[in-house]
Amino acid sequence: MSAWETAVVIVGLALITVCTRSFFLFPDQDLPMPGWLRRGLRYAPLAALVAVIAPEVLMTQGHLIATLQDARLPASVAASVYYFSRRGILGTIVIGMAVFLPLRIGLGW
Repeated sequence: MSAWETAVVIVGLALITVCTRSFFLFPDQDLPMPGWLRRGLRYAPLAALVAVIAPEVLMTQGHLIATLQDARLPASVAASVYYFSRRGILGTIVIGMAVFLPLRIGLGW
């Protein structure tokens, strides 16, 4: 592709991105949404979070982990216990990493 064609593609993709991301800002009033859809959308962030975190914790190179001697499992449990007891995000990250790093670096899990 020439430089001119590359520039046209970049500008075109930028316009498409702006239009699709600002689509919901155009109407003057809220779009009517059925109750079942509104209730279902409440769970979308949780579903996205699980879809990102679960494979990272439970899989290695596309396969389920075969041993319980994996530093990610105790770190996940410790972070979950902290979160459900204190509800703090920063502490959850700190506790999870405080368990994960010694197991990974120190014990070689």
